[in-house]
Amino acid sequence: MNKLESLPAIVGTMDDDLISVAHIARPQGIRGEVIADLLTDFPERFSKLSAVTVKKASGELVTLQLQQSRLHKSRVVLKFAGFDDINSAETLRDARVLIAADQLVKLPKDSFYEFDLVDCEVATADGQVIGKVISVQRFGAAPLLVVKDGDREHMIPLASSICTDVNVAQKRIVVDPPEGLLDL
Repeated sequence: MNKLESLPAIVGTMDDDLISVAHIARPQGIRGEVIADLLTDFPERFSKLSAVTVKKASGELVTLQLQQSRLHKSRVVLKFAGFDDINSAETLRDARVLIAADQLVKLPKDSFYEFDLVDCEVATADGQVIGKVISVQRFGAAPLLVVKDGDREHMIPLASSICTDVNVAQKRIVVDPPEGLLDL
């Protein structure tokens, strides 16, 4: 879990009620393994999964049995049943590994997943609506909420001193922006 000052967040993107936890980059070796970029702050989850949904680059969704996984540097190496050589593993290039929402790691109180922030309305404490969160970008010390209001985009640091109330259930974030932040 990433600490964003006192606001924690988790990496992950939502796709058709499934959550992406890895992006398969390429085959790894000749025995059908693939290496994937992690899209989760909980890489240990792979050792507990027996089956996952994979969304191939073509858009096709398939359920695959996960035979084994191991961490390798900042990535994960995955071995799926029925993928026993480099040619079959190649068919998984650029696929995403997805899990159902009920497989998410339970977060502590006042914590959230980044994909929960998307579509949240952002307003100041006095009720001035700034816009809706369209994405979260990671730069520097604190991730940035990309908030769109018509043709304008605001970059608001996701820091507890600025984002004073984050309520993903109500899809609302209250901010106390420093002077000039919304003028940029």
